[in-house]
Amino acid sequence: MAGRADRGTVPEVVALHSPARMAFYDLMFTRFFARHMRALRVPAWGMPPAALAEPASGQALIVLANHPSWWDGVAFMLLSRRLFPGRRMIIPMEAAALARYPFMRRLGVFGVETGHARGAAAFLRTAQGVLADPVNMLWMNAPGRFADARERPLPLAPGVARLPELAPGAGVLSMALEYPCWSGRAPEALAAFGPPLQASELAALPREDRQQRLGAAIEAAMDRLAAEALTRDAARFRVVVQGQEGMGGVWHGWRRLRAALRGERFDPRHIPAPPAGRQNQGAGG
Repeated sequence: MAGRADRGTVPEVVALHSPARMAFYDLMFTRFFARHMRALRVPAWGMPPAALAEPASGQALIVLANHPSWWDGVAFMLLSRRLFPGRRMIIPMEAAALARYPFMRRLGVFGVETGHARGAAAFLRTAQGVLADPVNMLWMNAPGRFADARERPLPLAPGVARLPELAPGAGVLSMALEYPCWSGRAPEALAAFGPPLQASELAALPREDRQQRLGAAIEAAMDRLAAEALTRDAARFRVVVQGQEGMGGVWHGWRRLRAALRGERFDPRHIPAPPAGRQNQGAGG
């Protein structure tokens, strides 16, 4: 694989990564997501630059996101596979949590021992090895803990600001995640990327200033995504993964059958789509 580091220096998380298992679990997580969420959406302004989708840029990538929900890891996988198909997804996870899901070690997830300096040092060593290969993409929940999307200032975990020093050739993308309920039974999963930053420029800043710059970049993406969420206008977003519309179950099946018997188009949404030519009102689209 282009840009791959020497085999002797490949971190364990990369050596364990299995593309075949990743493809299988992507299918499983996509189905799971579709049963429980209405859609994974990204606004047009929040799409990542196309040039970063493949490792041809010569840069490994760091994605620093907020951490509002358990669904964040699923969102990472779905976004990684669809928006960055040429890259290898790597995700740190608390070691105690990863022990409950050992299959994730084959999907690019590695454990981090929290609460002591030894664990932090081990995380930084692994991250540095991962980011030495431009194929790799390190996805992180920057707070290091669950944090409400409205919490300000956004907390950043120790070590986040060290990453640009360890991988000055990498690119850095801030990312916002939010899960509002609009007009459907299931919540929306909204994501947006901020403008790309260069690790070399961040590394030139004093560490405290760098911490503030990274936090401000994530907060800016969060604030802009929150403003989009308030519009409740699905037409402002690109659908990355479509979930289930409507109530589902027996009532859903009955409505579908009734529409078929009447020769009508079945629309499962709580708020039907407006007639063609009319502006989308609310989030029913």
